[in-house]
Amino acid sequence: MPLATAAPIARPCVVCIPARNEAERLPILLATLARQEGFSAEAPLRVVVIANNCTDGTVAAVHAREASGALASLTLRVIEAALDGAAAHVGTARRMALDAGADWLDAEAGPSGILLTTDADARLPADWVAANLRALHGADVVGGRLVIDDDGAGDPRLGALHARIERYWAGVRRLEDILDPPPHDPAPRHGDHTGASLAVPVALYRAVGGLPPLPCGEDNALVGLLRESGARLRHCPDVRVMVSARHQGRVSGGMATEMARRARVLAGEPYLLPEAAHWQALILRRAALRRAFHATGSARGEACARLGLDADACAALEACPNDIAFVERADRILGSRSAPARECPLDRALADLDALALSLRDAV
Repeated sequence: MPLATAAPIARPCVVCIPARNEAERLPILLATLARQEGFSAEAPLRVVVIANNCTDGTVAAVHAREASGALASLTLRVIEAALDGAAAHVGTARRMALDAGADWLDAEAGPSGILLTTDADARLPADWVAANLRALHGADVVGGRLVIDDDGAGDPRLGALHARIERYWAGVRRLEDILDPPPHDPAPRHGDHTGASLAVPVALYRAVGGLPPLPCGEDNALVGLLRESGARLRHCPDVRVMVSARHQGRVSGGMATEMARRARVLAGEPYLLPEAAHWQALILRRAALRRAFHATGSARGEACARLGLDADACAALEACPNDIAFVERADRILGSRSAPARECPLDRALADLDALALSLRDAV
């Protein structure tokens, strides 16, 4: 039975899902969407699915679940797509899903609608939509925290590895909080902003030209465009999504590729990550860029020159609407000239992050 709350969702939204051969998992995702707080058969949640080159009965499985009445709190649109050649990948399918969702909201709800996207093999807590909409009150785009979903059958050694990797990224965010805390994304926060859980207003999505239809990394590319436009990205800890722990995915370089990499670590492969010094230098550079943006007159040009930005680059950055856009665009220029980050094994990286954070706090 779908859950409903006394306070229905007021802001129009649509959940946009690309799916390829997900006959087993997509109905599970849709069941979690049917239980979202604030929706009911009388006030349903819009969901659009792009069934991309499916050969396993995905569409039939969805329609069977729908016919059972289990999805009564959803208004569901399933669009079958036959993608050819170089366009047959998740980036094209996700863009099609988001574009279809944007058109749907434009037609029925006007300019204030919200696009949400997730993956067909995810599972969502009942407050996922509501938590995203709450987080958007102080942000322009929201990324959800990825929680690895092993259905209780995972290797405990793998679970320990997941925890150590998460502690590494938490350590990177701790450095950021010490050296250059983002006012629009305060602690506590996570670091995830992937296609498994993103929320963005339709107007902003259209303003940046939509999601780049890349075969891999289309989600990060969209977030990059949004940040370069000046959007405030929030990593709200209340927004979370359970993502599949499977090793065989639908795209090279996605979550399944990372899970396969982690499994190899148990067999002795080292898990390498950038050294703590890399993150310290990056955070300090971005902090200096933020200060340069807020400088006035010739002081901004002088500050940019010290950071390695020439006159042409400074002129191109004049159109930035805020410091977020300035830092993202300028840092992309500077980062393209930088040497690759030096990497070290996970345990050493963790120890170095802890030691660096301690020394920085002691110096304050």
